[in-house]
Amino acid sequence: MYYKSPGYRAFAYANTLLLTLISIACVLPLVHVVAVSLSSSEAATANLVTLWPVGWNVDNYAKTFGSAHFMSALRVSVLRTVLGTLLSMLLCVLAAYAMSKDDYRFRGRTFYAWFFVVTMLFNGGLIPSYIVVVKTGINHTLLALILPGAVAVFNVVLMMNFFRGIPGELEEASQMDGASHARTLFNVYLPISMPSIATLSLFTMVGHWNAWFDGLIYMDVTQQPLATMIQALVANLDLTRINLNPEDIKNLSQRGLRSTQIFLGALPILVAYPFLQKYFVKGMTLGAVKE
Repeated sequence: MYYKSPGYRAFAYANTLLLTLISIACVLPLVHVVAVSLSSSEAATANLVTLWPVGWNVDNYAKTFGSAHFMSALRVSVLRTVLGTLLSMLLCVLAAYAMSKDDYRFRGRTFYAWFFVVTMLFNGGLIPSYIVVVKTGINHTLLALILPGAVAVFNVVLMMNFFRGIPGELEEASQMDGASHARTLFNVYLPISMPSIATLSLFTMVGHWNAWFDGLIYMDVTQQPLATMIQALVANLDLTRINLNPEDIKNLSQRGLRSTQIFLGALPILVAYPFLQKYFVKGMTLGAVKE
């Protein structure tokens, strides 16, 4: 009866209307960017484009995909995102599984817990981090983009709380059948932890894909990821990053090129998100309830 009351229906309609307006406000900027990227250089330069392309033109995409620098940056970003997410989630799961055990089962757990907490509150700073990367010899390699942030302590804490909510009887049953800790983790814990893993994987993917500053300080210009190249295009108007000759620069709009880069930079995450969406809502309550 409560769900059929006039007050509840009015709240539901108002809530739906508000969320719809917020969704439209979030989508419209992306629609505008796509429209500018598909418009003629004259319309884009004159700021005549709103939500629909004016003078359809795909030259921006042709020049972008024909650029060796862009394709190299795209390859680096894809490799970084895939390898970085896999490594980060593997370390996160292993650390969270160990930290989810009680003190009598994992001696020294309190020390390691405080060790992780301290790394969340303090860091070495930019210069010490740069020195560590250089001295270990991983600068100008893909490892410089992956290893420094491989262990996301916040994700470890969330995953640890999720593991603690799993009934202990499942682990006891697997151990009675002779399963080791590794088999218990990968055959018992992980299959029922897919919502949390998918949610944290999405956060990690977005973080790797959008990161640009580490690529700026650790990598050469020809090795930088896509986000770093886009930052240079948007902030510095450095069109040399996509190998444009003077004739191309004269014929193409800078707004159109920047819009093309921005849209292509956001497209992979937009494509991947729907496949993880079914886990996302459930994973948002990750570690929120404990008995």
